[in-house]
Amino acid sequence: MASIVKLLRVLADPNRLRILLLLGIEELSVAELQEILAMGQSSISTHLSQLKQAKLVEDRRTGKSNFYRLLKQESIVASLLAQARHEIPEAASDQAAMRRVLKKRQDKMRAFFDSVAGRLGKDYVPGRSWKGLAEALLRLLPPMVIADLGAGEGAFALLLAERAKKVIAVDSSQKMIEVGREQALRHDVKNIDFRLGDMEELPIRDARVDLVFFSQSLHHALHPERAVAEANRILRPGGRIVILDLAKHRFEEARELYADERLGFSEAELESMLEEAGFTGIQTSVVHKEPETPQFQTLLCIGSKTAV
Repeated sequence: MASIVKLLRVLADPNRLRILLLLGIEELSVAELQEILAMGQSSISTHLSQLKQAKLVEDRRTGKSNFYRLLKQESIVASLLAQARHEIPEAASDQAAMRRVLKKRQDKMRAFFDSVAGRLGKDYVPGRSWKGLAEALLRLLPPMVIADLGAGEGAFALLLAERAKKVIAVDSSQKMIEVGREQALRHDVKNIDFRLGDMEELPIRDARVDLVFFSQSLHHALHPERAVAEANRILRPGGRIVILDLAKHRFEEARELYADERLGFSEAELESMLEEAGFTGIQTSVVHKEPETPQFQTLLCIGSKTAV
């Protein structure tokens, strides 16, 4: 951390404090900070440069944008920011503006899925591997209540319904939900309950399901760790989580082509997320590799919620 004099000089500017308060809640890009704070790009970039030099923030490159976040701070900085939250008059309105900006992120993703509703079974989607799905299905327990999170138009939910007592299929796209319901009706499948909702705030009560399934959906979550924590919440004690997702890759075009929020996960990242959410008995493995460039790989990750 910078010397106390330099640190206090950096923190003396109200606009830099406003930025720090926002970055303490959410990782944001320069463009998003511009929109929230109604400030020019050069001013935002200058403030961020000074905050970075003072080792108060760090950045990471994602596609064409740099995202900034607050670094963990010593007690003196944390105390100053807590006080600033009450003293800076714009703090509350900044947070409201940030929520609107984050909603735009999610709306952009939903717009993509709305545009391809009814076509996902025909069009190419990276990581959609029937071999990977089969690997997971072989490990499933007998009939149970299953939550399919990020279910899309319900192709996998329909498959699960053949063995499940009930499938709760959740997706954030209204059009995907409508297509799924139509398909379930067409095939006379009555044990699927399609629900509109976000993976990070599930419309399912606590301890209601035996198995949670993320099938190529977790990399669309803004905060995958929150989605995994939600999965733990809705599981009964002893229930299991199964994640099929892309292994970490460098195909940047996936962000625009498929509305991907993240370029896959490493096995270590998935293990860490599940451990932090309280899962045990975690197993990960690569179950499929596509032969065509960019050779997407599919990861399978399984964990259990501790039984009472």
